[in-house]
Amino acid sequence: MDRNLPVPDRRPTSDVSPAVGLVGLFALLAWVWIARDWAGIADYWNLPGPREPMVGPNAAIAGLVFITIPMVAWSLFLDKVHRRPSTGIDWSLAKTRKPDLETSLTKIAGLWATWAILVALFCLCRWYWSGNYVYALKVLAVMGAAMVVLSVPYVLWLDRVMKNPRDHAWHFGAMLFMRDDWDAGEVKKHWRAWIIKGFFGAFMISIVPVNFANVVNADLYEFLSNPVVFAVVLINLLFLVDVMVGAVGYIVTLRPLDAHIRSGNPFLGGWLAALVCYPPFVWGILGNGQVMSYEHNVGQWHYWLDGNQAVLWIWAGVLVFLTAVYAWATFAFGIRFSNLTYRGVLTNGPYHFTRHPAYLSKNLFWWCSVMPFLVVNGSMTDAIRNTFFLLCVNGIYYWRARTEEAHLLAEDEKYREYYAWMGANGLITAPLSRLVRLFTPRAGTAAAQPAE
Repeated sequence: MDRNLPVPDRRPTSDVSPAVGLVGLFALLAWVWIARDWAGIADYWNLPGPREPMVGPNAAIAGLVFITIPMVAWSLFLDKVHRRPSTGIDWSLAKTRKPDLETSLTKIAGLWATWAILVALFCLCRWYWSGNYVYALKVLAVMGAAMVVLSVPYVLWLDRVMKNPRDHAWHFGAMLFMRDDWDAGEVKKHWRAWIIKGFFGAFMISIVPVNFANVVNADLYEFLSNPVVFAVVLINLLFLVDVMVGAVGYIVTLRPLDAHIRSGNPFLGGWLAALVCYPPFVWGILGNGQVMSYEHNVGQWHYWLDGNQAVLWIWAGVLVFLTAVYAWATFAFGIRFSNLTYRGVLTNGPYHFTRHPAYLSKNLFWWCSVMPFLVVNGSMTDAIRNTFFLLCVNGIYYWRARTEEAHLLAEDEKYREYYAWMGANGLITAPLSRLVRLFTPRAGTAAAQPAE
């Protein structure tokens, strides 16, 4: 990562329209209102069924469909993403190209074999058979059955218009059929993408119902009079935005929507840094895990500020703001959010101010909410340990940022322009870049520039 990358005259245009995420956000808020007020809605329209809020997991999954439709519609009819060259599609080919059943069937075989292996992995890994994951696997079973059936007409149709029908899935299928013309690099790209979809998709679906129920069941009686309740309700709502829009991103990875996974992160360090932040690894490592516990004997923010209403309200506002930035950093992606992937370049929204708004806001949130340097037992040892290990967690997210940047810098000229522009002009990134450069030794005319 060269600090001497040429700085463009203007910030590059984002590959994702800000409107896509906004329509998803408004649709989600509408669905939450419908779920909370379902009793009144059912009475008004004389609908069958119980007269109570919809808080079950099926209502949460229905919410995913509810927010996906307007985001996809906006992408197709207003942004016209299906016409972009980055889709790898030339729609005019449908008029002249004859169907190539051998190519399509090879690809279908590759997809079906991939899904069968993922099912086997879900069955083998014990953590998927307890807690919230049990319902997620039921959802994935239904989705998987639909994918098997729909993949046949989808692939046959898409191969007629793809500029290069022999994509990553085809190469994996060709390998299974022991053909001579498959490429190992393409097979690796195929598996990176599907491991990401399988691992993170199952996790996101597993936590959607819990977050949805928390928001729908929220008691608003003290919302405007109690700063703690105010913060908890809004933070839960914002986490729901992050979770639901994020889940959509892992599901809707379709090439005609220009939302396909172009590549997964090829760096082992990137995978290690990301996976350690998610179950099952996070359970024993971060937060209250036994390796990097930074919440040992802490009292949380409201414990230490209790009795000072003015400061409680200010602190609640800060926490809500940081969570809002975190949620904004997710729904700004629209239907393209996912970890460890390259799916285009996002330069607007919170990414106008810093290259890593989610990581920055999340880590600041932990410092402000946990207050690891204050402990209820008065132990200086616990305070030092908590502080040290939260700094270690911060370091992990810095590591994640660095590996993500390395991946995107290698993939896209537009990201290289964005990286350079932010380093020189970003409201948060630019001053941090200048500060870091003061302590970065130069090697000749170029040196590595750390992430901000």
